[in-house]
Amino acid sequence: MQPKTLKFAYLCAVLNAAIIGFSFLFTKLALEHAQPIDTLMYRFGAAFAVMSIPVMFGRVRLNYSGKPLYKALLLATMYPLGFFTLQTFGLQHATSAEGGILFAFTPVLTMVLAFIFLKEATTVLQKLSIFLSVSGVVFIFIMKGSGIDLSNMKGIFLLFLSCLVIAGYSVLARSLLRTYTPMEITYLMLGIAFAAFLAASLTAHVTAGTLERLLTPIGSGTFIGSVLYLGVMSSLVSALTANYALSKIEASKMSVFGNLSTVVSIAAGAMFLGEEIMPYHIIGSVLIIAGVTGANLLSGRKKAETRMFNSDRAEAEA
Repeated sequence: MQPKTLKFAYLCAVLNAAIIGFSFLFTKLALEHAQPIDTLMYRFGAAFAVMSIPVMFGRVRLNYSGKPLYKALLLATMYPLGFFTLQTFGLQHATSAEGGILFAFTPVLTMVLAFIFLKEATTVLQKLSIFLSVSGVVFIFIMKGSGIDLSNMKGIFLLFLSCLVIAGYSVLARSLLRTYTPMEITYLMLGIAFAAFLAASLTAHVTAGTLERLLTPIGSGTFIGSVLYLGVMSSLVSALTANYALSKIEASKMSVFGNLSTVVSIAAGAMFLGEEIMPYHIIGSVLIIAGVTGANLLSGRKKAETRMFNSDRAEAEA
């Protein structure tokens, strides 16, 4: 792999984490004007619409012929459908802090699944670095007085499943990106997500007799701005950057970048919501950054494995 290509992949991974970190801020703003399911519908509707423009004009070419479509459909049901559904219902029975703590362990789950299904090996130092990054996130939440209440087992179980699903997504996407381009995977994901959340939103409003409220949120400029960020940046651009990075970087390495979003969300809260940054925020952030850096620099990757991955993809694209 060319050094420039690898550097761009890591840039995409960092950009992905930054975008997701700011998404918490815009999600809070959007939820002040719409229900969660409606927000998801508008979010993925905006993302799918924006990506459909270059597709319709032929600027982005998609080719699904002769490719394992059922695996791509499975990928789309894992993320965003499975992840957001499990997360939404999980947060109804557990706190957001519990969700944040559990989500921090996603890189560990990804590392295990990547070893089982992709035969991706990690060195002892990489494993320790991943756990260091996880400990940084957990440290921040614990110092804030948060923890995991085992009486919320239903919510905790659903949140754990959401982490398992996103870990499975990273592993399956890494495999599928040998056959599909990042554009093809992303477009399919966004289209399925929009269709599913639109159906769910319409069903909920029709059942409740509140169909007229479906368009109410778009009367707010704050909601429109938030949805555009969540749709275009946090759904479309983040999916493209994640899928591109996964096509070049091992799933276990890519996954640990997700913990950087905690650092970004802390900074965003301080800059835009006036939230105070405490010493434990800084300590935890240093642990996270050190862990992400170690997981990616202390690599025991074999050149033969890299050549094999690139060779497989080259043959698939030929």
